[in-house]
Amino acid sequence: MSDIKATVRVRHPDIVLTETVAHDGSSTVRSVSEAGTDPTSGKFFYHIASADFRRFEEGLRRDDTVGEFERVIETGDGEAIYSFEYTEQAKVLSPVVSTANGVVLDMENEGDAWILTVWMSERAGLANLWDHARQHGIEIDLLRVNEYASLGDTDAGLTDSQREALLVAVERGYFEEPRNATLSEVAADLGISQPAASGLLRRGIKRLVVSSLTEDGDERAE
Repeated sequence: MSDIKATVRVRHPDIVLTETVAHDGSSTVRSVSEAGTDPTSGKFFYHIASADFRRFEEGLRRDDTVGEFERVIETGDGEAIYSFEYTEQAKVLSPVVSTANGVVLDMENEGDAWILTVWMSERAGLANLWDHARQHGIEIDLLRVNEYASLGDTDAGLTDSQREALLVAVERGYFEEPRNATLSEVAADLGISQPAASGLLRRGIKRLVVSSLTEDGDERAE
């Protein structure tokens, strides 16, 4: 059996933040996959770009998939990091991926649709995601898929340290929602500092995404 990385497009009005981005057509939303969170807090972090944060936040208040939210920090002109709490109405696909021993590497909106890049330990996990989407009325399209021998064996431009950090994070449940481990716990398992662990995970995820999106894998992340 071999693991896979796949890029899929999903669409449903109850996918978290869909109503918000429909209200603020200038906004782009991208998950902050390396953000460290308390696994019991129920908070999830996203990088937001918007021409008008007041309109974006007006959309948040109208969005039935979003509970509490906070603009954590502004990172640049028209860009910020937000934290959100999901409501019970929100359709979230990451638990389905996690149950299949997979990881959501990236999530970004494309209008009212969402582009997800996922890694699955087995191809059957992608089939389970497909079945779940169809059963819940979620439109889903496969955009790209790459098959590998395993995350532990594939090159993908990963250094040994990045590969080890990613494997430890997966095993500890760091990528699950809510997280079963904090960044500091992953760092402790690796025997390194929290900033060092964050850097390894961030660069490792970027290399995996770059490898899945380039045909020959020659383009390497920093």
